Amino acid sequence: MTTTSAASAHLSTDPVMKGLIARHGPCPFKVDTRTTPYQKLVRTIIFQQISGAAATTILGRFIALFDSDFPPVEALAAADCEHLRSAGLSRNKALAVIDVAAKTLDGTIPGHKALAKLDDEAIIDRLISVRGIGRWTAQMFLMSTMGRPDVLPLNDIGLLNGAQIAYALKARPSAKEFTALAEKWRPWRSAACWYLWRAADTKI
Repeated sequence: MTTTSAASAHLSTDPVMKGLIARHGPCPFKVDTRTTPYQKLVRTIIFQQISGAAATTILGRFIALFDSDFPPVEALAAADCEHLRSAGLSRNKALAVIDVAAKTLDGTIPGHKALAKLDDEAIIDRLISVRGIGRWTAQMFLMSTMGRPDVLPLNDIGLLNGAQIAYALKARPSAKEFTALAEKWRPWRSAACWYLWRAADTKI
């Protein structure tokens, strides 16, 4: 049985999840090996809290500051903050991407193979030591980059809205209420979250 089919089989014991699975199809579980953790985190920081179009423009300008397809780790770690700001990065983001590079060089953020040997909380601990990366960002990294199957981002408003819609709740659940609701989804809470995001998007 594949990871996707195993998740669907388990979640289908919950009637609400069974309906979401029928409506939205299988949840994809993918490990993103196209980009390194270093590249993924730099991109993530650049895209934080601004529109996708603006972030794409800034990313292009940022990359253009370096004579490479993507800034080499050593070059970014040694980069001048003001030079990076000339690409459109805020001071905080410039300092954050420099820190990503520094933490990559010192081994705090290793490559995919080394990260794959660590449990979820160990990876989160490493990531949140980087300037500009909080627990939510680390959890998104676990889900979208590492393909970890049992992540539950408690502070994701879209996720909580999806739970309210899907389960016809009178109010958005608290973190405690959502944690209790999610117990029956273990060990496939990442997939359950994917379906709740779909519910939030489609309002059903």
